[in-house]
Amino acid sequence: MSGSGFANSFWSGDYAGGLGVLFGKLQQGVKENEQVLTIARMRAEAEELYGSRLGEIGGATDKIVGGFQRDDGASVRKAYEGVRSEMEEAAKNHRKIGSNIRELVVNPFTRWCEAHAQRVQSSQDALQAQVKTHDRQHDQVRKLRSAYYNKCRQVEDLEEEDKLAFQDPNSEAAQSPKNKPVVPVPTIKVPMEDEEEPIDIGDETYSPEQVRKILLHMLEHVKIGETKVPILGTYPNTSSGADITDYIQKHMNASSVSYAERIGQDMITHGFLRLVGNVGTTFANSSRMNYQWRPKVFKVTGLPEKRGKPLERVMSSGSDGSIDSPVGIVGDYLAGWNPLNNPHPNETPAQRLRREAREADERYKTAIKKLDGIRCTLEEDMIVHLKFMERCELDRLRAIKAVIVDFSGAISNVIPSLQSQVDNMMLFQETVQPGSDLRYFLENYRTGQYVPKAVTYENYYNSVDEQTFGVDLEARARSDRKRVPTIVTTILTFLDNHYPDLDGDEARRSIWLADVPLAATHRLRALINTGKPIPHEVLEKFEVPIVASVLKLYLLELPGQYTTPIHSSNG
Repeated sequence: MSGSGFANSFWSGDYAGGLGVLFGKLQQGVKENEQVLTIARMRAEAEELYGSRLGEIGGATDKIVGGFQRDDGASVRKAYEGVRSEMEEAAKNHRKIGSNIRELVVNPFTRWCEAHAQRVQSSQDALQAQVKTHDRQHDQVRKLRSAYYNKCRQVEDLEEEDKLAFQDPNSEAAQSPKNKPVVPVPTIKVPMEDEEEPIDIGDETYSPEQVRKILLHMLEHVKIGETKVPILGTYPNTSSGADITDYIQKHMNASSVSYAERIGQDMITHGFLRLVGNVGTTFANSSRMNYQWRPKVFKVTGLPEKRGKPLERVMSSGSDGSIDSPVGIVGDYLAGWNPLNNPHPNETPAQRLRREAREADERYKTAIKKLDGIRCTLEEDMIVHLKFMERCELDRLRAIKAVIVDFSGAISNVIPSLQSQVDNMMLFQETVQPGSDLRYFLENYRTGQYVPKAVTYENYYNSVDEQTFGVDLEARARSDRKRVPTIVTTILTFLDNHYPDLDGDEARRSIWLADVPLAATHRLRALINTGKPIPHEVLEKFEVPIVASVLKLYLLELPGQYTTPIHSSNG
């Protein structure tokens, strides 16, 4: 990406910093528009008021009886009437000036300013929402990475314990730490089991104290009773799904039933509710589905838990008058029932830890891929919005220049005697240089050029076999068993093969300088970001400038490339 426009000037490591500087300046421009508009509006009001007061002079003199009305031919009367007519003409001219300013400046520029402010606000809101989504996924990746590393560390600890368990306690190996390869991993705090952490409910994150207050309020306002279930008996402390959904919509800002059901599902996940009388753990807005408040809720809130009666045996009479055995009925009902719902009932602790480590690795890897997709989309949309905002800002500066011209014309067309003022205003508008102002904007407020900061999947055992972009250069080359990463040599070889098809050195240089859409570059990046050799047929599907652009993007995404600081608002 080349050039010094908005699209290559307002980037920062966290995206939000550079955008904050840009939109701070653009919102300043919105206020500048209001200041120019205020000048025009108040000048129109002043001209209209001045014309109105001048028009009152003739009527005031007519109220004086016995003056010039009695002296028809006197020269002094002619002078008086001339002065009076000049006053009346001046009143008309000033009213005309006020009318012209409103029609030529105030009304059209008001509509333009409102549309411009809406364009700036819409772009700001759209990009802020995408940055928030990116940051939320980034936090999720960090949590999953921490969980994955912790599981791997637990597996290592268990394996070490197993090795020491069968050694002679008096042996030298058991008494001294075992030398083993050190895997450089970042230090991650392992949370204590009894340490309370914030939890996510819906789209919000609540502290333990906030959760306690919410649960207290729910127990006070949600209808709680008992639910009788055939065979199994009576469950205390239950509420219907409809009552819980109604409470969530009224008190937890749930804008829709589906969002309220998602909050209810999160409460089941966190162990606050459980479904009774049905199989599964689904939360639904239904008066027929009942949910029991778990003991964890009463422990958190400190409220006493209502205990239910022991489950009653239910017996039925057969057609021959005999009574069915309750043990048989319950046995038939519970046949095949797995109360713990455990898909791995015969696992040893070591097998469980290894399985959980693999599952944590997959979740972390999936989240990284999702984050990479969100980041690429964010960067594509940022470039589109930044280019659009550059055009909007240039249009704004040109609009102010045109307003000054129209403002001076509204006056000069009516009163030639104000030509000196008009000349001064024309001189002022000549000093407005939109291109120069835009360069000043960039030189003093740019925060950094476009350098994407890829977040890569970090394998616990330092394997880089599944990705290419964002991986340390030496690690990538070592994995490829080459002095230079395979992606670099493959793309350069591809370009060498296509150089003969281009007409002259200028055409060959132009493929490196072409302004390739970032979306096209990202499409090719997604196909070759596998950590594997690049098939020749994949590159052949894309134009030569796109292939060159993806090599530049690979170099930009190498770790440690982003060093440009965020400038203050004063440059």
